Amino acid sequence: MLEILQKLVGEKQVWEQEPMSDHTTFRVGGCARYLVEPKDKKQLAEVITACQREGMPYYIVGNGSNLLVSDAGYDGVIIHLFKNMSDLKVQGEQIHLQAGVLLVRAASVACREGLTGLEFASGIPGTVGGALVMNAGAYGGEMKDVVHTVTVLLTDGSVRAYTNEEMEFGYRKSRIGAEHSIVLEAVLALKKGESTKIREQMNQLKEQRVRKQPLEYASAGSTFKRPEGYFAGKLIEDAGLRGFRIGDAQVSEKHCGFVINRGHATALEIAQVIRHVQKKVYEQTGIQLQTEVKYLGW
Repeated sequence: MLEILQKLVGEKQVWEQEPMSDHTTFRVGGCARYLVEPKDKKQLAEVITACQREGMPYYIVGNGSNLLVSDAGYDGVIIHLFKNMSDLKVQGEQIHLQAGVLLVRAASVACREGLTGLEFASGIPGTVGGALVMNAGAYGGEMKDVVHTVTVLLTDGSVRAYTNEEMEFGYRKSRIGAEHSIVLEAVLALKKGESTKIREQMNQLKEQRVRKQPLEYASAGSTFKRPEGYFAGKLIEDAGLRGFRIGDAQVSEKHCGFVINRGHATALEIAQVIRHVQKKVYEQTGIQLQTEVKYLGW
């Protein structure tokens, strides 16, 4: 398999036994059997075809900002769409982006070009691809608010473009996850604005994040989805779990909706804290908290 991957993308774009702690914002996780960084969508399609042909599991990772990889790692191929597939260009009031573009960069470019609508994404650490899979959002904005079209690679190897409506966006979900397709690129439709005012709003949102979120620690952002009619952080606090800790994994004292790595946590410790929170909140309220975090290798 190593030789096949190296032949497809080049020896310098394939790693064996690559620590996933280096590729996730939780900064935990064992080694991936292989990690490969395709240079373009042709190489991406060829890598996936090879994995399918060889019966090798594979998983798409962007910035790893919503992922908890087990301490045992992942016995398959991590396809890393981050450094290479990150082209971005502005055309009028639209931004064309590849899946590996960081949302922070996209929001910064939009601001520079005097385009408004993407301010909410200026502090989300993920890539465009991952954000579209889960309809990422913050501070009242979501990806569904700005998407014009999304181009995906389907499991049969074909390429298709979806309109906003066809993406079937919902709360922290889209059709991408359900059909296991892969985001290649997207077009975002924004509106003309004033760069100064856009920057002011982004700075205000940054101040709120710094004040309310534990940005000084490694985490996957908001750990739990918001239950309808409730706030996960409030439910966790009311259950007496502020600061609850196992090893170096902890419910943030600053914001109970975040589970953080204080420095030397293991993936297992983080998972144990998450499960304990879910158990206690359910016992107290009957509400089953669902995670935004995805588990890999468990």
